[in-house]
Amino acid sequence: MSEILVGTCSWTDRALLASGWYPPGLKDAEGRLRHYAGSFPLVEVDSTYYALPSERTCRSWAERTPDGFRFDVKAFSLLTGHPTRPAALPADLRDRPAGPELLDAVWQRFDDALAPLRDAGRLGTLLFQYPPWFAPGPRAERTLAECAKRAAGRPLAVEFRHPGWWREDRGARTAALLTDLGMAAVAVDTAQGLPRSMPPVAPVTVDRLAVIRFHGRSPAWGNGSKEDKFRHTYTDAELAEWLPRIRTMSERADELHVLFNNCCADAAVRAAESMTRLLGSRPLGDTPAHAPETAVT
Repeated sequence: MSEILVGTCSWTDRALLASGWYPPGLKDAEGRLRHYAGSFPLVEVDSTYYALPSERTCRSWAERTPDGFRFDVKAFSLLTGHPTRPAALPADLRDRPAGPELLDAVWQRFDDALAPLRDAGRLGTLLFQYPPWFAPGPRAERTLAECAKRAAGRPLAVEFRHPGWWREDRGARTAALLTDLGMAAVAVDTAQGLPRSMPPVAPVTVDRLAVIRFHGRSPAWGNGSKEDKFRHTYTDAELAEWLPRIRTMSERADELHVLFNNCCADAAVRAAESMTRLLGSRPLGDTPAHAPETAVT
């Protein structure tokens, strides 16, 4: 059975900082990261989606965390086809035309900056979260292949926001594609029954890593403000629904990352604490009778 690491999708979210979860008086960046790393073994870096990181910043993250701690780093928006403000690019790249050459240059800056995390053994995976309009098809498959080629030798995980990738008539093909490209699939938990609801499948596409991201179960998933989309407080029963899937995934991957993205106030850290407790207090798969187990793709 794999090592299961639980954490949240940010340690610097403004709502978390204002929630009171950090000890009073702990206001410096170093102290907060050290406190977080003393509570959880894993965190996702979401700031790298909005701006390219610097090597100096990544070195400080490595120095402030213990051996065995992992950073899952979210890919910069341009690398996943999201709208990107020119101001978010390095000044010397802002006048370059959009296309493969710009993507290669941005990828190189992104990859170079992460070297301290790789060297320290802190890099868990690079998370490529594709937008809702990234629908399955030949063009999208070519984009994934180009990403895999560009990032050869780096750990990659892919999250889709278009539900078509994991629907019953497509899921096996998607899993096979990611396996061929050496990309770890990201399983997600969202509200069900909405046009953009993602199926709660638990694919494992590479041996080294499996990832689950819990986004909350807000009925505003897919629209509305960030707060509306991700506002949710997980109950123990909702988390327990995933224990059979976690068991199956952990049997097939060397390491399993479980991340909470219901980032309103301290909801994510509280859910991560609850999941950690559930994983340690009962055998995986020992779920309440009413909790259904979704088949693994």
